[in-house]
Amino acid sequence: MPPDHNLQDYVDAPADHRHGGPLRVGLGGPVGSGKTALAAALCRTLGGEYDLAVVTNDIYTTEDADFLRRNAVLPDDRIEAVQTGCCPHTAIRDDITANLDAIDTLEERFGSRDGQSLELVLVESGGDNLTAVFSRGLVDAQIFVVDVAGGDKVPRKGGPGVTTADLLVINKTDLAPLVGADMDVMTGDARRIRGELPVITQSLVEDPSAADVGAWVLDRLAARVAA
Repeated sequence: MPPDHNLQDYVDAPADHRHGGPLRVGLGGPVGSGKTALAAALCRTLGGEYDLAVVTNDIYTTEDADFLRRNAVLPDDRIEAVQTGCCPHTAIRDDITANLDAIDTLEERFGSRDGQSLELVLVESGGDNLTAVFSRGLVDAQIFVVDVAGGDKVPRKGGPGVTTADLLVINKTDLAPLVGADMDVMTGDARRIRGELPVITQSLVEDPSAADVGAWVLDRLAARVAA
């Protein structure tokens, strides 16, 4: 991180759209929380109506991008993979150059198509801990994903990812009975610690379209157009 900044500078920065070009939405969260599956669901839900693309982050592989391509959620050239070679939070918060380059590549590739420009870019972080947040120089809004398999204690552990993300998604609710997680405790703690910031619970098994998260992204897109 640059020496004249600290983590709070990134956490406190306003979330309005400031970059021009497409709306950029970050997807962060721990390993295995379901970020890639959520990205795939959003591509299926929004891809027919909006001009969108995805940037994925992995440390040494392109596994997440490969997953999206195998599942044909978008044409291959709408998915860019970043290999960070370092801790995931470094590439989304501290030195965001590689992700900015990937977004620039997508904007150049789809800058004008039948009079329509790229409208939305999803930026999926590599799996990281509860402190992982995106630089506001990289994204306009950030979604933080946790899952019930991590235990119902996760929201009350806090951390900038849980407490300050524009949207917290508690994922894989269908697993709660299998892992002994109390959803009332989990959602109650999340809402208490986040105040007025929104919380969505979901199971992609029960709702493969991620309808509630998709509606939240649509609201962001509508607010950007209005602004």
